[in-house]
Amino acid sequence: MRRKTFAHMNCSIARALEQIGEWWTFLIVREALMGTRRFDQFQSNLGIARNILAARLKKLVARGILERTVAPGDARRVEYRMTEKGRALFPVLMALREWGDQWVVGPGRVPVIVVDRANAQPIEVRVTSRDGRPIGWLDARMIPGPGAQSALKTRLARTRKPAAPSLDRDAALSVSAKAAQGVQQV
Repeated sequence: MRRKTFAHMNCSIARALEQIGEWWTFLIVREALMGTRRFDQFQSNLGIARNILAARLKKLVARGILERTVAPGDARRVEYRMTEKGRALFPVLMALREWGDQWVVGPGRVPVIVVDRANAQPIEVRVTSRDGRPIGWLDARMIPGPGAQSALKTRLARTRKPAAPSLDRDAALSVSAKAAQGVQQV
């Protein structure tokens, strides 16, 4: 059964998922961010079938997320390296990892802790305003962008009325703090 394509939807999230939304693709990108370069390393680290890996790597190269290069010192081997577009997925993967640490595996069972190279402190992803204030989902509002179609403009013109802003805002801000505490306890 063929899945629906999101390639023509007028939504940045849907169109991004069209490029990177498949399970193996995220894990291949994770591996590349961890320094994996060669086909055999990807296959060994992920336990992925060779044909699936070859297909996903080909798509990631075609979409400009990875580049295929000749391995230094061995012209018979190729390596896959992150492009600027691929490296821009770092915060996306870190946010997904944080969510998984908090809501799926639990703070006491975190498999990987990502730390700042400069000070070895755990990193965390935050949504902030341009002036640096933390922003929760109730603090944000979506407005039409330059590519918005009329139906979306109409939907976004309606205002969302928060049920309990202080409770939701406090809960949203405390999730990151709880995740950081759980990471430090590991």
